[in-house]
Amino acid sequence: MVFRFRLQLVLFCIANIVFFSGVLWARAQAESKRLPPEEIRIAENAEIPEALVLRKSGGILAGSEQGLFTFEQGKVRPLWTGAAVRKILKAGDTWFLLTGEGIQASADRENWEGRNQGLPVKTIKLYRNGVKSFLSVVQEIKDLEADPEHPEILVCATKDRVFLTRDGGRNWKDLGMPPYRTNGIKAVAVFHPAAEGRARGGGTNTDKGTELTVFVSHSTYGIHYIEAAVPGAKWTELNTGLETLETTENPDETADIAAVLEDEGPQIYASQTFRRRIYRLDWEAKSFRLLWSDASVFGTVDSLNPAGKTLRFISEGVVAELDLSPDGGMIPKKRDDVPALLRKLSGTEGSQFNCLYLEDENVNLSELWLLNEAGKDGLKNSGEHEAKIHTALAEGRNGIYLPANHAMDSADLKPYLDLMADRSLNMAVIDMKDDYGRLRFSPLDKEIEAKGRVFRPLDIDWLLKTMKERGIYMAARIVVFKDPVLAVREGGKYAVWDGKTNKAWAGYRDTRRKKGEKSGREDLIEILGDDPLDREYELVRSFYDERWVDPYSEEVWEYTARIAEELQNRGFDEIQFDYIRFPTDGANLADIRCRWQDSGMDMESAILSFLRHIRGRVRVPISIDIYGANGWYRTGARTGQELELLAPWVDVICPMYYPSHFEQDFLAQSPEEERPYRIYYFGTLRSSRIGRGQIVVRPYLQAFYLNVSYDRRYYNADYVRREAEGVQDAGNGGLTYWNNSGRYEDIPKTR
Repeated sequence: MVFRFRLQLVLFCIANIVFFSGVLWARAQAESKRLPPEEIRIAENAEIPEALVLRKSGGILAGSEQGLFTFEQGKVRPLWTGAAVRKILKAGDTWFLLTGEGIQASADRENWEGRNQGLPVKTIKLYRNGVKSFLSVVQEIKDLEADPEHPEILVCATKDRVFLTRDGGRNWKDLGMPPYRTNGIKAVAVFHPAAEGRARGGGTNTDKGTELTVFVSHSTYGIHYIEAAVPGAKWTELNTGLETLETTENPDETADIAAVLEDEGPQIYASQTFRRRIYRLDWEAKSFRLLWSDASVFGTVDSLNPAGKTLRFISEGVVAELDLSPDGGMIPKKRDDVPALLRKLSGTEGSQFNCLYLEDENVNLSELWLLNEAGKDGLKNSGEHEAKIHTALAEGRNGIYLPANHAMDSADLKPYLDLMADRSLNMAVIDMKDDYGRLRFSPLDKEIEAKGRVFRPLDIDWLLKTMKERGIYMAARIVVFKDPVLAVREGGKYAVWDGKTNKAWAGYRDTRRKKGEKSGREDLIEILGDDPLDREYELVRSFYDERWVDPYSEEVWEYTARIAEELQNRGFDEIQFDYIRFPTDGANLADIRCRWQDSGMDMESAILSFLRHIRGRVRVPISIDIYGANGWYRTGARTGQELELLAPWVDVICPMYYPSHFEQDFLAQSPEEERPYRIYYFGTLRSSRIGRGQIVVRPYLQAFYLNVSYDRRYYNADYVRREAEGVQDAGNGGLTYWNNSGRYEDIPKTR
């Protein structure tokens, strides 16, 4: 089946040199058939400097999950420890680190101080032995950059705010963000764009067009800029020339923005996260010009490191550099010496480092996890997340969601055993605490039973023995914060609260219907009165069939942890958490009050605090189910499910990329029937990139029909097969078919 990708390539000429003809060949190939990510095309005969592993002097800095280290005369020496170091930056005479504890600065690399005044702090709640305490940390800094002309001016960003300093980080000013309510910031930059007079060597920073300008990239809304010194300045969109996500108006995510001083003045470059593209900004035209692309259908370019007429970058398994001079040819040259140096420094085949700085060449690279094409080697050096050693056990698991009611005895279970054998499946996910808060097993821990409700319990000892005899990996599904049972315990003590009604919150929607009609469960409907515009109709309030407990509640966490502990001890191979989020449905979401929320906490820190609590108690792989949109875009909007933030604490991410749940024209370009393949192929790859390769991506596949326009036209066995092939072509860390009724006639054999 033909798979056409609309690639909007704008060829930019440097000194009248046209891009090499291989780009056009690659594009034709990509449009002619399905292709997994291609290897980046690099000049084979590129000359590289003498191998850096032979250097005898110092000047090598590397950041890991433990801190910053220098390598001198073959020996390693720590310079700063205590948190992960993700980026090393030198601005003038000062060294800056982007760390897990905010920004650190030093003039001599020996004495460090935090420079976080004005940056937001998040609170992590800890709960041990019935006692809660708090850990206050600077919110995760997504990026840090310096003005190439004025080293005391720097810019950084959290998930939803941009900050500027004019005094080397001693005080940060909040610049807000573009006018959108969703988080999702990825990169920032700051510089004074070159005006025409200045480009000829004259002018000052007061020239027209040289205002101090800050840039930010957003996962969904692209690049914006603001002239930070202009009173009342607003963020302005700057996306012309960037390649958009197919069938949408949104530019695909910008991975990095980098500014550099060149002979013609300051220049700015940008690259993309999910397609191998590098751009140069034409400031006068307010447009990006494509500088280089290999035209692959998917790939990442990050860690742009411009220096003079050389632009270094990292892509999958590759450190490369572009010669930007007029006769440079615009073909990247591979730098095998850098990965070789990293292997020598780490003593392993893969890099254990997050970032690298080589002083003599001014090489400054971050996002080094991209050098491990499979994205797993970084787990060897996971610091406090020691339980991540279990991640490998969860890889390559292909299975089904098995309804608990269909596994009560041998007769009920047999069709599924036959199905899994016939389709070459090796995993089953089964409810141990279901969507209605019911426990589907008989707990040995009486404290679990005191908070929960046992309903038609399975004989899990028999079930696990039966499945393991057949080599089937078993995951226990635990629905966490959607829990109607716990929500009514102890007078609603644990419930998400309604600030207007002063009782347990329940989401609703208001509609009108003709009098006498029935719609759905009548016990979930409240009659509001006659429709004032038409007396034959009445206004009704329909309540969603779900009740929620407070995600900030440490006692809810402990209840969940006890369930997980018992299930792992009784033999489950994996613990899977679903509804690990805040409520998202209801016209009255604004009325929600979370009474267990402590000062300084937000949705993301609530989910993170919960996972930290769980991670210390569970010794088997942990998986979490997330919305498809939270795996597609770098955002935890509305849910608290910020994949990038949660990935270090879990082993498996299970995005629900159900095509029926996206806009019906999303990725529905011709041929439309290939849409399920596209959604799962690109979605799986995107989740892996957002999670920095730390996690197994095991999507849930839609093996059910929903009465939406696309499904009415295309849902059949081929629809499901295309989903599976998309995951498999993306690397196949695993997949799970979902059908709530247990009907799986549509699923294909695993290839």
